[in-house]
Amino acid sequence: MNTAKYVDDLIAVMLVELREKKISRSEAAWKVAMACLYWAYVFGAYGDYCDPSNRRSRYRAAHPEIKNKCKNFNGRDDVPAGCVGCKWFLGTAESDESVHEGRTRFFDCRGYIYYVLDKLFNAFGGKCPAGCTTMWNTAKYWEKKGTVKEGVPNDILVCLFKQDPDNPKKMAHIGFSYHGETLECSCGVEYYPSRNKKWTHWAVPVCVCDDTPVPPSGKPTLRKGDKGEYVTLMQTELIQKGYNCGDTGADGKFGNNTEKALKRFQKDNGLVEDGICGDSTWEALESKTILYTVTIPNLPKYHADALVTNYPGAYMTEERG
Repeated sequence: MNTAKYVDDLIAVMLVELREKKISRSEAAWKVAMACLYWAYVFGAYGDYCDPSNRRSRYRAAHPEIKNKCKNFNGRDDVPAGCVGCKWFLGTAESDESVHEGRTRFFDCRGYIYYVLDKLFNAFGGKCPAGCTTMWNTAKYWEKKGTVKEGVPNDILVCLFKQDPDNPKKMAHIGFSYHGETLECSCGVEYYPSRNKKWTHWAVPVCVCDDTPVPPSGKPTLRKGDKGEYVTLMQTELIQKGYNCGDTGADGKFGNNTEKALKRFQKDNGLVEDGICGDSTWEALESKTILYTVTIPNLPKYHADALVTNYPGAYMTEERG
């Protein structure tokens, strides 16, 4: 089993290889999907870190099976001594670095599809579809569709769907297929060398086709709850541009203060104010900033204080005549 950090680093490598046309989109997505093998299944999740805090959050969302299946559910949030020895935790409680680097992630079936395709291609625009049926019914996600009886393409990555036997209008499950092999998140992320008979439909994601651009930033999409070097980089860019990420600064933890700073930056730069650092936000963050200095003579102090408050990064100097 791989750690979340390992997969994050792999995604960064895949994005570089995609830009340099060293690998196909299908191959890149399959490699990332395989790297998540054996990560846990949690209903309603789409890539959260597997830690006590996120487990409790899902438990409070009326999914009691999480507590029953997580033997270390009562581990502390700050130093997860309860997680040491769990099959989904590969670190130790000796240091914050070990704790972070030992984390894995968890998903449900559609969250697994979302995580892989959105991290690589921003396939869903940063918003996870509500379920398998929503995924299937959203035409813009798919290049083409078909039934398994008609034959499944093997030379390109496809998403497999299982139709609900009690309601033909609903899809009950989703997974990946490439060259006849399959991956799905059911009892955790599982691999099968051949396709199971349960699958009824397939769809080719638009994002794996040649006419879909690969995100040029080479960086993963970040959202509240993420941690690591890319979060630190994002926070550093925000701080350098005058956006306060909180008292802890660039600490590598995407919390409430960082989300507020990012939303202010997005609003000031004409971006979608969603608090998610995707490709367009990365591009804006890393663009060179042109600075201007404006001097307003004879300005009363209360006016100067108001200006400094309203413009991040502004400062005030005093001149006496």
